Amino acid sequence: MHMLIRTLFHGWLSKRGPRVGSYDVVRTRFVTLPTDQDILRHMNNGVYLSIMDIARLDLLHRTGIWPIFTARGWYPVVVSETISFRKSLTVGQRFTVESRILGFDEKAVYVEQRFVRPDADGNPEILALGFIRGRFLKRSGGVVGIEELLAAVGPAPAGLTVPAWLLEWSADVALPATRAAAPSLWE
Repeated sequence: MHMLIRTLFHGWLSKRGPRVGSYDVVRTRFVTLPTDQDILRHMNNGVYLSIMDIARLDLLHRTGIWPIFTARGWYPVVVSETISFRKSLTVGQRFTVESRILGFDEKAVYVEQRFVRPDADGNPEILALGFIRGRFLKRSGGVVGIEELLAAVGPAPAGLTVPAWLLEWSADVALPATRAAAPSLWE
């Protein structure tokens, strides 16, 4: 329930936040809540993924992409995601999630998200780093193609490329299209 309230609150803030370009870094501020903590008294790893969702919603609102998608009946889904942790967040700590679109492959968009807080000297320190591969679906059925997506939101800047390792990761973790084709560890 607390994540729903947090999502609604940040959605409300996003609609009033400063507008940015589609490929700019969007900074979304958070504070860790008691309900974010696990039994070891640091933010639970699953909460990071939920906060990444909220920060991407902020990115979609502040770039002006969300109303375009809503008008067309499109919505985002995560195809795959990965995150690495460096330092823990504890209750009451303020932090920022920096989100940016890295680029596209033939089917999907890639987003980088960094959990950042100032270190002892006041310099930004990355606490966790996550990446998602996402697609957009049509409420009427089907997938929004990358060309259709870029036609709606504007062309990507020159030189915008997804790192090769991230494309390899995406291919390595992709599930087959059908269950029959998927190898199983349990059968």
